[in-house]
Amino acid sequence: MNLKELRDQINQIDVQLVELFLKRMNIAAEIAKYKIQNKLPVSDLGREREVLNLVAELAGEKMEPYSKRLFYTLFDLSRAYQSQLFPHKSQLAKEINAAIYDLTKHFPTKAHVACQGTEGSYSQQACDKLFSIPRIAFFKDFAAVFKAVEKGMCEYGVLPVENSLAGTVIPVYDLMEKHKFYIVRSIRLKINHTLLAKKNVDLGDIREIVSHELAIRQCSDFLNAYPQIKVTVFSNTAAAAKYVADSGRTDLAAIASETCAELYSLNILSSNIQNRDNNFTRFICISKDMKIYPGANKISLILSLQHKPGSLCTLLSKFSSLGFNLTKLESRPIIGKNFEFMFYFDFDASIYSTETVNLLSELEGSLEKFIFLGSYSEIY
Repeated sequence: MNLKELRDQINQIDVQLVELFLKRMNIAAEIAKYKIQNKLPVSDLGREREVLNLVAELAGEKMEPYSKRLFYTLFDLSRAYQSQLFPHKSQLAKEINAAIYDLTKHFPTKAHVACQGTEGSYSQQACDKLFSIPRIAFFKDFAAVFKAVEKGMCEYGVLPVENSLAGTVIPVYDLMEKHKFYIVRSIRLKINHTLLAKKNVDLGDIREIVSHELAIRQCSDFLNAYPQIKVTVFSNTAAAAKYVADSGRTDLAAIASETCAELYSLNILSSNIQNRDNNFTRFICISKDMKIYPGANKISLILSLQHKPGSLCTLLSKFSSLGFNLTKLESRPIIGKNFEFMFYFDFDASIYSTETVNLLSELEGSLEKFIFLGSYSEIY
């Protein structure tokens, strides 16, 4: 046969496959109705094993692994479809509906906001872009920002979560699971690092550079050109700049923003010293209560999966089947469990869609651990 004839045969088989698939899904719907009436769970692992054993026997040794992959996908699609048919009344669905009830409430211009660091920090700059008139309370570390929001000391908090050059801000992700909060907005801030020192100090005089570890990583190419200079990690870029300004040393410099030069009366020894010009840091704005403002199109989750083959693949197929665009997947080890991980998801989806809320309700009811971090929009 030529290629056209072979493809014609494939087309005919595909038509049959679609007809059988629709027939199978319609029967799955009937099964869902029966489960609803009899208060039975969606998933039936015993039944799935039974089907897989039959499929493996029918497919033969050569095609067994491929047929199993096909039926794993069918099982997942059936579960997802059946879950959509269940009348979800989860607490999460109620909270989401309550949070989006009033679409006239827009993101505030004024607020009391917690930031890590001090005046001139990139967190402060992100805060100023998020809010027109913020009252900023500065805290020494990220954990204190989470606590300030959680305890109601500040209505919002601003935290860095990732950088386009240095990657994830791991301490922030490790703190997420430990605190109760919701993301209400995010922002991408362009980062331009400068080398700052006291007036009348030249680059050749510098023997030590201080800055935050992420800024140091973002400027590694510049620093590698001066191996004789000691590099010291500081809690914050702005705090590093203030330290240089307050010290009596003329051999000390800081990597910080240009804003800090004016703020602390420092001299710019070198500008734009980051490895690449497209250097952006993404910050999240958090709140104690769930607040979903108009235009929300991103969703963030924390979850854990059963420690068995295919768990993550099965989960990802749920997002794929609904056409959701997964924009970030971060894994962090679960303390006390060997080689088991907690996953952090960011994906694009409309929280106003029934399909989205049903999926979130399904995940909440079926996963070992599931935390809804919020639905929000991101500004640039």
